[in-house]
Amino acid sequence: MHLLIAAAGSGSRMGADRNKLLLKIAGRTILEWTLKAAFASKSINWIGIIGQPKDKSSICSIINDSVMSVKWIDGGSTRQQSVQRGLSGLPDDAESVLIHDGARCLVKPFVFDEIAKIVSSGQAVIAASQVTDTIKKVGKNREIIDSPPRSDLWSAQTPQGFPVDKLKHAHSEAIANDWNVTDDASLFERLGLPVKIYDAGPSNIKVTTPFDLVIAESLLSTTKD
Repeated sequence: MHLLIAAAGSGSRMGADRNKLLLKIAGRTILEWTLKAAFASKSINWIGIIGQPKDKSSICSIINDSVMSVKWIDGGSTRQQSVQRGLSGLPDDAESVLIHDGARCLVKPFVFDEIAKIVSSGQAVIAASQVTDTIKKVGKNREIIDSPPRSDLWSAQTPQGFPVDKLKHAHSEAIANDWNVTDDASLFERLGLPVKIYDAGPSNIKVTTPFDLVIAESLLSTTKD
């Protein structure tokens, strides 16, 4: 299975002076923890990291000592553009691909395996967790418009798995129609293509804020090599 890791973001929401994936928690950078889980997966046999050119030397110093060969791919100005470039960097024989946010460093290896199993059957699938909070839809004046039932709401995560040909087509349609989305599943939704949910649980958080760092540090500090 082919895996693309999105690592082209910045540390703006973290308040960091660098790519947040280069911040250390529990003795390793965030990216190293993410790679550790990917390397432990039984399904992943090819990895590409999509990053900004300015981070290439720092990230390559991490991946050069990896147990698996990792390909560097220059990212774009948005996540969507970065994934487009990542897809172009896949080997010609790639039939399925997993897209994973490098900042989801708490992902478990078996989640990669379960997503890979589903996408290998030709289906699109994303990791997610069911919402436990009551969600409010709010208008421009901050008045509540609606309270959707929690049973219908899931929080999207990564990895997300897709047939390569269909995902490339979806990105081509996004370019043609000037669509801007925050995850690849949204492109499938716009095209009316089905996407399944895999319940990965609530711990597969994306490290985005300083508070997330505290949570990740606490959980990863108990991880054994």
